[in-house]
Amino acid sequence: MGKLTVFDYSIVALYLIATMVIGVWVSRYIKTGREFFLAGRSLPWWAVGMSLVATDIGGTDLIGVGGATYRHGLALANFEWIGCVPAMIVAAFVFMPHFWRIGITTIPEFLERRFDVRIRTAVAACWLVFMACNLGVMLLASATLMKALAGWPIERTVCFVAVMVFFYTYSGGLAAVVYTDVMQGTIMIGGAAMIVVMGLIDIGGIEGLQRGVNAAVAARANVETGEPPRNEHFDLILPVDTPSPYPWTGILFGLAFITSPAYWIGNQAIVQRTLGARSEYEAKASYIWGALLKSVFPLIIAVPGLIALAKFPALENADEALPRLIGSLMPAGAKGIFLAALLAALISNVDSYLNSAATIFSYDFYLRFLRPNADERQLLRVGRLMTILFSVWGVMFALMLSWDKSGIGIYSIFQTLMAFFNGPAFAVLLAGLLTRSATSRGVLAGFVAGVLTSVSLYLLNRPEITGWLQTEPLFRVADPFLYLSIWSFLVTIGMTAVVSYLTDADPPEKQAMSLYGAPKGVVA
Repeated sequence: MGKLTVFDYSIVALYLIATMVIGVWVSRYIKTGREFFLAGRSLPWWAVGMSLVATDIGGTDLIGVGGATYRHGLALANFEWIGCVPAMIVAAFVFMPHFWRIGITTIPEFLERRFDVRIRTAVAACWLVFMACNLGVMLLASATLMKALAGWPIERTVCFVAVMVFFYTYSGGLAAVVYTDVMQGTIMIGGAAMIVVMGLIDIGGIEGLQRGVNAAVAARANVETGEPPRNEHFDLILPVDTPSPYPWTGILFGLAFITSPAYWIGNQAIVQRTLGARSEYEAKASYIWGALLKSVFPLIIAVPGLIALAKFPALENADEALPRLIGSLMPAGAKGIFLAALLAALISNVDSYLNSAATIFSYDFYLRFLRPNADERQLLRVGRLMTILFSVWGVMFALMLSWDKSGIGIYSIFQTLMAFFNGPAFAVLLAGLLTRSATSRGVLAGFVAGVLTSVSLYLLNRPEITGWLQTEPLFRVADPFLYLSIWSFLVTIGMTAVVSYLTDADPPEKQAMSLYGAPKGVVA
C-alpha cells in the first residue's frame, strides 16, 4: 500500500481549512437557541437536500457498506434503491410538510403534542442513547480509514476528528452543519465516483470484476467450509436461506416497510434539517432533491467493495476494503482527494448526530423538565455545553469499540443499535400521524413492549446466550437487525391497538395533531 505524500496532506489540509472557514463564517449569525438548533428556519432547499444525503452517507456507509459488500455482495445496494428513495418521496409529500407546519423542533416534541410527555420522554431517551453511541461508531470509522491509509493510530484520529467537528458545530449549530455538508457532499460524490472508474479500469472492466469476484468467493468458501461455494455477490435479491444478513424478506419487510421509513420520517438527525427549511415548499423540495441524489449512490458506494474483493480476496477485516483499494490505486496527490472525500463523509455524519443529540437534550429534557422558562440565550448556552459533553463521550466510546476484537463490522454495529428501538419508535409515530384512535396509554405500552421484544430477540440470537440455554439461534443470519425491526414493529402496533381499544380516547386537541386533524364537528 502506497504512502501519503506531502501533496496528499496538503489537499487534505486545504479541505479541512475550508470546512473550518465555513463553520466560523456561519457562527457570526448565531445569537439564539432557535438559530443554533434550527438555523432560524432560513435554510434553502438545495442545501438541506445535500445535507440530508451527506448525513446519511457517512463513514458507516462508505467504509461500512464497502466492507459489507466485500463480505455479502450487491444486496447492499437495496439500502439505497429500496431503502431510501421510496421513503424519501413519501416523506416529502406527506410527513415533512405536516411537521414543518406545526412548528416542532424535535420528533419527541410532536409525540407529546399528539399523546403525552411519557412517550415523548421514552422516545427521546432512546434516540439520545443511540446518537451518543453512534458518535463513537462514526469516530471509529474515521480511525479505521486513517489507520489503513496513513498508519495513524486509532486514538490520534478519533481525537482529531472529534475536536475539528466540535469546533464548528459548537460555533455555528445546524447552519454550520448544513453548509459544511454541502461542500462535503460534493467532494464525497466526486471522490467516490472516481474510485469506481479507476478501480474498474485497473481490473479490466465489468468482465474483469466478475472473474475476480467469482474466483475470490470460490477460494474463500473452499478454505472456510470445504463445501461448494455459494456465490451471491452479484445478486440483488437473495433467498430466505442466504447466509448473509440481507434475505429478500428482511429487505422488503424490515428495510422497505419499517427501517427506512423510520429513518427518513422519524430520525431527529435527518428531520431536523428539514425543520430548518425556509418554507413548507422548500421542506418538500429538499427531500425530493435528496432522493434524486440517492438514486445514484449504490453505484459509487457498493461497487468499490466488489472491486476490493477482486483485488484483495484475503482481507481479514472487511472494513479495510475501501481504504486498501484507495491506497493501491491512487497516485500521489490523488490519494489526498479521496482521503478528503472520505473524511468529508465521516465528518458529515459526526456533526449531524452531535448537533441533533444536543437538540434533543436541550428541548426534550432541559427545556421540558429542568428550565421550562429558559430563554433563547439560555438554550444556546445549554446546546453548546451539551455539544462539549457529547464530543467527549463520543471519543470515549470510540476508544472502547476499538478495543473490542470480536470482529463485528461497523455497519452491523450501527444497524443493530438502531434496530433496538427504531421499529417501536416508528410504530408509535405512525399511530400518532395516521390515526385518531391511538391513545397515550396505548402507544406507551406498545413502545415498551416493542423495545423489550427487539432486545430479547437479539439476546436469544447471541451464541453465548443460546449456548448457555442450550437452544438454537432464532435466526439463520448472524446480524438479524432487519428481523428485529419487523417483529418489534408488529408487537408495538399490536399492543398499541389492544391497549388503545381498552382505554379512553385522547382529548380532541391531541387528536388534532394527526394528519387528519380534529374529529369532525370538533374544534381543537
